[in-house]
Amino acid sequence: MPRAADKQSVPSEIPSHPHLTVIENTARQPLENAPQELAAQEKQFLLRGTPAYRRASIALFLSGFATFSLLYCVQPLMPIFSTDFGISPAASSLSLSLSTGLLAFAIFCAAAVSENFRRRSLMFASLLGAALCTIACALVSSWNALLVIRALEGLLLGGVPAVAMAYLSEEIDPRGLGASMGLYIAGNAFGGMAGRVVTGTLAEFFSWRIALGTLGAIGLAAAIGFFLLLPASRNFTPRKGFNARFHLGAWAGHIRSPVLPFLFAIGFLAMGTFVTVYNYIGFRLVEAPYDLNQTELGLIFTVYIFGIAASWIAGLLGDRFGHFVVLPSGIALSAIGVALTFSASLPLIILGIVLLTSGFFVAHSVASALVGRLARGTKGHASSLYLLSYYIGSSVAGSLGGYFWGADGWNAVVVFTLTLLAIGMVAALAAARLSRR
Repeated sequence: MPRAADKQSVPSEIPSHPHLTVIENTARQPLENAPQELAAQEKQFLLRGTPAYRRASIALFLSGFATFSLLYCVQPLMPIFSTDFGISPAASSLSLSLSTGLLAFAIFCAAAVSENFRRRSLMFASLLGAALCTIACALVSSWNALLVIRALEGLLLGGVPAVAMAYLSEEIDPRGLGASMGLYIAGNAFGGMAGRVVTGTLAEFFSWRIALGTLGAIGLAAAIGFFLLLPASRNFTPRKGFNARFHLGAWAGHIRSPVLPFLFAIGFLAMGTFVTVYNYIGFRLVEAPYDLNQTELGLIFTVYIFGIAASWIAGLLGDRFGHFVVLPSGIALSAIGVALTFSASLPLIILGIVLLTSGFFVAHSVASALVGRLARGTKGHASSLYLLSYYIGSSVAGSLGGYFWGADGWNAVVVFTLTLLAIGMVAALAAARLSRR
């Protein structure tokens, strides 16, 4: 006879069980904690502390790890690609830019497609296909074939992020959503770090083919673990057919929301800042007086581990003190980190990167959780808009940062990124003010 706690069902007599209400009713955060579209309908949430909640959190951590390790694993291999295939450095960057570009497009489309498929099955198929693509990249002999496979991998991976955020917001008890979302973002951070550090190390001691093959096998294992651990959706029913008007209306509805567009903007600005700093700090540190080599530069990616901790802690703090309290704190921490890189001292520059990384993952995990909380219906569509803004920020701001670097070096990059964060702070405060109305 299973225990009642393992059933994760909300009692039908909701008023007599205030500790199990869907959203806490507090005057401090009326909009953030307002009843969602199921105010009058019984939900079967995964409650914090139950085995199903833990399995879901671990499964989504694995999905985040697999997605970002498979996506970014080629970044440290670009110089090797340039030598082995006889291509320019700019051409070697296509192995990543094609994947991320198609990922952004696929994420936007995934919201519409995901309404017709089971959440778990769609994410598993995406992860499985991406892992097999990485293994295939280790076997091809043609550069063009590798690019085609990497482009396909980006399309496949688009089926994970938006759907994962939608699953969390639909299935997790809102009081535990921040923690589980933080753990998912921590998986992203860990995957981003592992995909760069592990493949770079294996390529140095063995070959880039062994590095990609090994990471593909790890991704395959993560995909299988994800499928075995993740509980099936209880609060989502796939739709039949494809209704373009429905999807366009869903996206338009989220854009008309008083708060969600500010969160989309924060995703754009925070990710744009993060990528810009990481893109161009290496150009500064390989020059005098630092003269770092490629191995030492690669070790900078290990500061992602601070992002792992920050994501999880931010989720817990958001659940306890309010997400609109923690969100501006993450943006402020990022700004302090960027400002520290003004220094000529290498230890202070590294500290600045640590603070930027921590602040970015705080802001990203909290904003992601808020999108899930505040979206009324079609949460997959809301997640896709957030992630579309997020990846466009990476592409647009990351490229614009190069013009500032060329114009006046690192000082111009710092001014540019601090401006982005200042706008992000205004957006966070505006969203908090609107949520209190």
